[in-house]
Amino acid sequence: MDSEQYLKLFVEESSFYNHIVLGTLLPGRVWEPLPHFFQTWLRNYIGGVLLYFLSGFLWCFYIYYYKRNVYLPKDAIPSNKAMLLQIYVAMKAMPWYTALPSISEHMIENGWTKCFSRISDVGWFGYLTYLVIYLVLVEFGIYWMHRELHDIKPLYKYLHATHHIYNKQNTLSPFAGLAFHPLDGILQAVPHVIALFLVPVQLTTHLALLFIEAIWTANIHDCIHGNLWPIMGAGFHTIHHTTYRHNYGHYTIWMDWMFGTLRDPIDDESKKI
Repeated sequence: MDSEQYLKLFVEESSFYNHIVLGTLLPGRVWEPLPHFFQTWLRNYIGGVLLYFLSGFLWCFYIYYYKRNVYLPKDAIPSNKAMLLQIYVAMKAMPWYTALPSISEHMIENGWTKCFSRISDVGWFGYLTYLVIYLVLVEFGIYWMHRELHDIKPLYKYLHATHHIYNKQNTLSPFAGLAFHPLDGILQAVPHVIALFLVPVQLTTHLALLFIEAIWTANIHDCIHGNLWPIMGAGFHTIHHTTYRHNYGHYTIWMDWMFGTLRDPIDDESKKI
């Protein structure tokens, strides 16, 4: 198969996802005349909005109502007003957030990255090896991007401070996970795209990991410490929101441990006793 035929596989795969989402939710006359790139963006936008609300509402219902006072004391539960503000901020940014995976798909479809279409192209061992390397690069990139958003004062003042108005347990909720200035949210997701130029990764896996971000960020803003080493869970991330100088990592604590910014919620609790 020559390179042009291979690149068509990416376009066909992307078009398949467009038809699943847009064909299910919208009449054809609305989306079929759109250029392929805008079909992809619309699919990502609708998918992002649905995932944000579905994960947020289900998680909030479970921890704030169904398990009320089990995981969090009453005074740690955010008000409906606080959560509505978080939703408002996230929805303003969502059209811009979802432009990033659309751009990355465009680059993949044009053969500018190291992406591959089928696991059989590299085999399962190669797929898993590349995936581990990809995740390490993403973890490293997000750690330093997040840290610089704090350390570079103009970036913090004009971008990241929007997210850090949520700095207490009773102002954090799963809906705060995407409540960023649009450029801030994009910058923290950019390592996912940069890594595509450095290590081969499968297209579907790349897209899935970007959308898993929505679920992950909802989870780490619920203030419930899962205590599952080496995961950078909500207990660690709550400390980040209250001290501003610790726990910049994303999925794991390893980067904070390596670079001296780790602060453990269990140690914090023991000091209070």
